[in-house]
Amino acid sequence: MAKEIERKFLVTGDGWRPGAHGVRYRQGYLSAGADAGCTVRTRVAGGRAWLTIKGPAAEGARDEYEYPIPVGDAEEMLERLCAGRIEKTRYRVPFAGHTWEVDEFTGENAPLVVAEVELDRIDAVVALPPWVGLEVTYDPRYTNAALARLPYSRWARS
Repeated sequence: MAKEIERKFLVTGDGWRPGAHGVRYRQGYLSAGADAGCTVRTRVAGGRAWLTIKGPAAEGARDEYEYPIPVGDAEEMLERLCAGRIEKTRYRVPFAGHTWEVDEFTGENAPLVVAEVELDRIDAVVALPPWVGLEVTYDPRYTNAALARLPYSRWARS
């Protein structure tokens, strides 16, 4: 079992774009238990596919189990079993010793762009790039599972 420890931020500019190459991701949720905080998803990216189970977040970390599956199976699950889906392009951007993942959402989640960085420890110090803004790590609306249920374009703007 792996532990996922990450911080997530809104992206405020295009300073991350130079030299960034993206991979298109399509993913859907077979189960996204809001009460228990557990999710089961299927993902297709770069000609490969995975089934991922994530446990509830506690103090910035969560259990994560991920298994490669046949692309055809994942595509079938996306079409037949997943009520909520998201599409995005993911860019890996190095900055100050870490690799940031910048997700540029399409479809109903456009024009949302978020950046996350995975860490080895909950208390790890990380230098923030100049193109990140508000931290949304603990805002459940910005999880991919939540965006699949209630896309960004449907949020009430105040």
